[in-house]
Formats: sequence, structure tokens, C-alpha cells
Amino acid sequence: MMSVETIEEQIAALDNASFSKLRDWFIEFDQSRWDRQIEADSNAGKLDFLINAALVEHQAGKTRDL
Repeated sequence: MMSVETIEEQIAALDNASFSKLRDWFIEFDQSRWDRQIEADSNAGKLDFLINAALVEHQAGKTRDL
């Protein structure tokens, strides 16, 4: 497997068009990974505390309609 330093050097050597294509791919890849992690955490109940806090605030009248 390549080291991060090797990958960085190869990225630095890219022409503008290739770098732009890589950047667009990486942004999409990163967002997809984040989405999968959030979904996994939600399914595992790790975010339930946020739901509960929102419900408590709503029941206390601290929310408003959008």
C-alpha cells in the first residue's frame, strides 16, 4: 500500500484538469462515507440522545413551526 506522502506527491504533480477531477471524486467519496457512518450510528442508536433532546425541547414549548 502507498504511503500518504507518496499519494500527496502524486497529487501535487497532477495537471489542473486531473486535479479538478480528483477533487470532485474525493468530495463525493467523502460525503458518501460520512452518510454511511451517520446511517450506521443512527441504526445503532448512537444518535438517540439528539432525538430525545429535541423532543424534550419541543414538549417544553421551545420549538416553533417552520
